[in-house]
Amino acid sequence: MTYVLIALPIVALVASVIFAIRSVKRGKKTRNAVATQLLAFMAVAVVTLAVPLVASATEDHATTTAETTTTTSNEGRWAGFLAAGAVTGISGIGGGIAVAAAAPAAIGATSEDPKAFGKALIFVALGEGVALYGLLISILILNKV
Repeated sequence: MTYVLIALPIVALVASVIFAIRSVKRGKKTRNAVATQLLAFMAVAVVTLAVPLVASATEDHATTTAETTTTTSNEGRWAGFLAAGAVTGISGIGGGIAVAAAAPAAIGATSEDPKAFGKALIFVALGEGVALYGLLISILILNKV
């Protein structure tokens, strides 16, 4: 069952990419492809969030029925997982937006003046740093959970 839960999001994402590529090649609107990608991403996000919650609930139920005297405090763990996922996702989106704006400008500046490559590369790296900081914060959150 564990392998099915791991393979399900991967299959959903790969299938949505294949469907999006086929629909764009057939001349359909890209809006359909983007909607498919967003729906697949939301399905993967829901499954990824639901699996630890269900596993935690069954674990809590098993420990309370086996040992009624000791209680485990797993009630707030889902919020930590949700926060870590949100931090990683939002910082990744922000870093992607920053790199998407800085990289074409850096390529254009380098094509006009090859000496500007170092300066342009710094601006691209600053955009990628946003995603790395978000990943670092999510690792720190997961260490506390």
